[in-house]
Amino acid sequence: MRTKHTFRLPPDLMSKVADYAARKGVTQSLVLEAALASHLSPDGADRLEAALARRLDRMTRQMERIERHVDISNEALAVFVRFWLTSTPPLPDAALPAAQAKGRERYEGYIEVVGRRLARGRKLSDEIVRDVGGDEGERDSGGGPS
Repeated sequence: MRTKHTFRLPPDLMSKVADYAARKGVTQSLVLEAALASHLSPDGADRLEAALARRLDRMTRQMERIERHVDISNEALAVFVRFWLTSTPPLPDAALPAAQAKGRERYEGYIEVVGRRLARGRKLSDEIVRDVGGDEGERDSGGGPS
């Protein structure tokens, strides 16, 4: 058995209730009943806390993945720069214009390859994990140039 109650709500809140009820295809009474039941439920705070904890856990995992990808990118760049600086001899002044033109051509090719890889969803971090096999010991042994 239901008990009838009369109460007043602000017009903006009532319009929100009416809009929600219309979208869900239920009565306004049912919307208000569910809202009150949820608000007065003794485990409502526990459910909210659990939902927030799940969301924070998911965000933490996402941040850890981002941090890992940044570490991989930084390390890859550092190894490349170190290798390039130690293996590239300085050019004589006469060869500089030709080298700059060749450098621009290579850079354009590089940008094209990066664009294609990004369009296909391929990532350096995925290749590194695949090539190294996810073994921490191999990754730390520094198998590349240094």
